[in-house]
Amino acid sequence: MKFPTTFTLKQISEIIQTEYVGDSDFPVLGMNEIHVVENGDIVFVDHPKYYDKALNSKATVILINKKVDYPEGKALLISDDPFRDFNTLTHYFSPFVASARMISNSAKIGRNTIIQPNVFIGNNVTIGDNCLIHANVSIYDNCVIGNGVTIHSGSVLGADAFYYKNRPEGFDKLLSGGRVVLKDNVDLGALCTIDRGVTGDTTIGEGTKLDNQVHVGHDTVIGKKCLIASQTGIAGCVIIEDEVTLWGQVGTNSGITIGKKAVIMGQTGVTKSVKGEMSYFGTPIEESREKLKQLAYIKKIPDIIKKLENK
Repeated sequence: MKFPTTFTLKQISEIIQTEYVGDSDFPVLGMNEIHVVENGDIVFVDHPKYYDKALNSKATVILINKKVDYPEGKALLISDDPFRDFNTLTHYFSPFVASARMISNSAKIGRNTIIQPNVFIGNNVTIGDNCLIHANVSIYDNCVIGNGVTIHSGSVLGADAFYYKNRPEGFDKLLSGGRVVLKDNVDLGALCTIDRGVTGDTTIGEGTKLDNQVHVGHDTVIGKKCLIASQTGIAGCVIIEDEVTLWGQVGTNSGITIGKKAVIMGQTGVTKSVKGEMSYFGTPIEESREKLKQLAYIKKIPDIIKKLENK
């Protein structure tokens, strides 16, 4: 998430009421999670295990719960609760604004786009030309939809990320201030759910087609010309490269990469990153021919046991 204008380190510290370490005029351009941070961004870290990763990331401001040595050219914001203060910044720069009507006055809808009855379109949504949005679709604030996109009934774009911190009193939600971006000629089936990024974008690439009842988690990036079949669940922060096929009821771990032109057979659990241009099957995931051989060998075990017993 980029701020509307450049803020100083001191200004940010005043918003969240924290101490800072660095030049008071140090420029701050935005805020992001660790996997998408850029120069000028704030990243938060609240566990010593991840200090080095945050300090050595592309982020130039680290919201942290302890004074530590930090690389040249960076600055610190010292907080007793970085998770809370990251939420404070999200609320400050991307507050929830209630809608007063089914289609917001701030929405921009392109030429020849058809919006069927009972569609909700939130604030600052952009929809391109020649799209078809079927009845009872909900498109939350700030979503960006390209040209030639079809979205079937019951789909929801832009719901919050499933991201919580376990506290003694219950689960504390990390607020979502990101977007959903659909590129040109994307098709979404009925009852698809695409969560927005925490601070960045959840993106579905040009020409990709999703079947009914597909879920895409926060900050996931899906490439061009992918096919994703029904009841597939894609976790947050996944990278799916171009021309990947995911068959029905595939599930993925978060933070993995599926390589270009990979084929994931039905009911596979993608527990790790996999290379492109290969077919995979099973849980844990393996190359499909190898997995099918293993299953064939398992079927032979009763016969082997009988032969041993008859000796």
